[in-house]
Amino acid sequence: MDELIDILDFKGKKTGKTALKSEAHKNGWFHQTTHIWFYTKKKEILLQQRSKNKDIFPLLWDVSVAGHIGAGEDIINSALREIEEEIGITIQKTDLQKIGCFKSIQKHTDYLIDCEFHHTFICKLKTDLNSLTKQDNEVEDLELKLISDFKIELSNIETKKLYVPHSKKYYNTVLAAIEKVF
Repeated sequence: MDELIDILDFKGKKTGKTALKSEAHKNGWFHQTTHIWFYTKKKEILLQQRSKNKDIFPLLWDVSVAGHIGAGEDIINSALREIEEEIGITIQKTDLQKIGCFKSIQKHTDYLIDCEFHHTFICKLKTDLNSLTKQDNEVEDLELKLISDFKIELSNIETKKLYVPHSKKYYNTVLAAIEKVF
C-alpha cells in the first residue's frame, strides 16, 4: 500500500517534506519505520515470514511486526497500529520498550532504495501463537523460535539466508535487549 510518509535528512531529522512511500523508495529518501520484536517467557521470539507478494525479501523471516510511520503519525501510535494490523492483537503503550533507532540503507535495485530509520521496540507476547491473526497481504506465516536456535541460524552461512539481512549489530542489539529481560 502506498502511503504518505515524512521525509528525513541523513541524521534522521524531519525535513518538513512528505512524499509517497513509493517515491521515497525510488529516490532513496530517508524515512521512518517501526520494528517490534515480541518475545515469550519461554525465551522465544516471534518471527514473521514476509508475504510471497512483497517487493522486498518475499518469504524471508523477519521482525515480529514492522511498518512505515505515516506522515505526522506518532511513533508509538504507529507501532500499536502495525501490531493490530499485522498480527491482530491490541497492546498498551506501556508494554513497548524502545531499544533504539537504527539507520539502514539497502539498495535493492536502481529504483528501489530503502533508506530508513527503524524505531525498534521489544514487547512480551502475552497471547498464544494460535490466537494471532496474520494480515494475509503482508504476512505469510508466524513462528515462535527459541532465541538460542535463532542465534545459531543467524551465525550459519546457509540458514541465515532464510532471514532478512539486517546488520549483525542490529540483530545483536535486539537479542541482547531481550535477553536482559530474563
